[in-house]
Amino acid sequence: MLEKITPLILTYNEAPNIQRTLQQLTWAKTIVVIDSYSTDETLEIINLYPQVKVFQRKFDTHTRQWNYGLEQVTSEWVLSLDADYSVTDELIAEIKALQTDTEINGYFAKFKYCIFGKPLRGTILPPRQVLFRKEKSTYIDDGHTQLLQVNGKSATLSAYIHHDDRKPLSRWLWAQDRYMIIEVKKLTQTPDNEIS
Repeated sequence: MLEKITPLILTYNEAPNIQRTLQQLTWAKTIVVIDSYSTDETLEIINLYPQVKVFQRKFDTHTRQWNYGLEQVTSEWVLSLDADYSVTDELIAEIKALQTDTEINGYFAKFKYCIFGKPLRGTILPPRQVLFRKEKSTYIDDGHTQLLQVNGKSATLSAYIHHDDRKPLSRWLWAQDRYMIIEVKKLTQTPDNEIS
């Protein structure tokens, strides 16, 4: 299955993270990166990996960035990754063993969240759909981020992805403030009977 997959990554000033992510993707013939005009060393690091194709696009929304990325992918399957995700060897082996002639159009992965490289004991966050057939999928807006819609059946992989952001805490706090404003807007526009 690995030969039918293109990893797709969004970047903006991800120098503290992107090398760890790319090191786990050396099996990929092509990796597509959508960069929002990084001003740090992100692009220099990416250029160390000849299989990476970089497309720059000014950031407007996560949904539009991801859908633009899907337009650049030519393979049947996409592995959608944030720049601070590290695909484990166990997950790579599990994906490699997947059948390609399946009715499954998407796969969810579980995450181990890390602080400074150390996995937390648990999480309340659900698995996220990261591997999917390109032609059966699209991104839609959902609060501060995006939601992937995959037509057809999905399954859950048993191995993990590590979510290990090494950017400064100040940048994380800044992002959380932005996300909070967007989520409040979403909640105020959602009818009370639709809020769980």
